[in-house]
Amino acid sequence: MNRLVTILLFLAFGSGLKGQTAEITMIQEVLDQWHLAAAEADFEEYFGLMSDDAVFIGTDASEVWGKKEFMEFSKPYFDQGKAWAFTSVDRHVYLDPSGEVAWFDELLDTWMQLCRGSGVVRKVDGEWKIAHYVLSLTVPNEEIDPVIALKKEKDSTLIQTLRKQ
Repeated sequence: MNRLVTILLFLAFGSGLKGQTAEITMIQEVLDQWHLAAAEADFEEYFGLMSDDAVFIGTDASEVWGKKEFMEFSKPYFDQGKAWAFTSVDRHVYLDPSGEVAWFDELLDTWMQLCRGSGVVRKVDGEWKIAHYVLSLTVPNEEIDPVIALKKEKDSTLIQTLRKQ
């Protein structure tokens, strides 16, 4: 009897992992399609892979856009056929036990050199959609002091403005 229970548990656990792996593969494909759509300046595909309430956070501290605002900002780039080409070179996807939400981080090969993307995807009507994306520059630890010096004046001004709000 114990052996039968063990086998049944093993089969249930194994099929759960298989389902989780399939979901992670689908998420990976959505993220790859999203990056490809930007590289090909395919506006409809790019924004169609985002949820209606998506948020995109860019590398500048002022860049926090809802989907509509991000579409307005991006449209001229896509219209010129010059969006951006980011290629994931390393990605990790973490699936919530519900199977409806996942989060990820990725290192990207970009025109800015190595960047990091991170975000949240969730199922919307059975399809994975990007709900939140954060793009950030990576800075080697040994190079941080010159970067801090470069940012100091603008960041100090922005911090003061934000504290007054």
